[in-house]
Amino acid sequence: MFTALLDVAASVSPLLSSALSAGMMAVDMGGPVNKAAYVFATGMLAEGHYDIMAAVMVGGMCPPIAIAAATLLFPKKFTAEERKAGPVNFIMGLSFITEGAIPYAAADPSHVLPSCIVGSAVAGALSMLFHCTLMAPHGGIFVFPVVGNPVLYLVALAAGSAVSCVMLGALKKNAASL
Repeated sequence: MFTALLDVAASVSPLLSSALSAGMMAVDMGGPVNKAAYVFATGMLAEGHYDIMAAVMVGGMCPPIAIAAATLLFPKKFTAEERKAGPVNFIMGLSFITEGAIPYAAADPSHVLPSCIVGSAVAGALSMLFHCTLMAPHGGIFVFPVVGNPVLYLVALAAGSAVSCVMLGALKKNAASL
């Protein structure tokens, strides 16, 4: 079902396909929706479409980075335990370990998930607009040697993470009222 949706999106617009597949990476952060986006990108990679893989990977990196930043910039929105664990998500995000965001999403799904999905979609769309490519079926700093247009890829990552971070700051209630 998800793959068919992504196939249709790809036939309509590469930008739409990139935003949708990158956003899917944040829906369940390692679950079946995330995996559907990854499998789609892997299939596109096999066909020589390196831009979709770049979009999907940057989409998977955004949630933990955004959460790490939000715990520092909006400390009242998080419990003491969440704030303490938050900065580790910078390392997890840069290592393409989206699952670091799961405890935050589980604690407040109605605010965290939309924030992460939108930021990931923005990052994926920007990656496509910037003509970024990735020839490896993985993300994180370990594959930067094979990222095409790496400076703008980092811009896409920073922009998507910033969108999610600001949304988290705006949408989440203070930790005392959660």
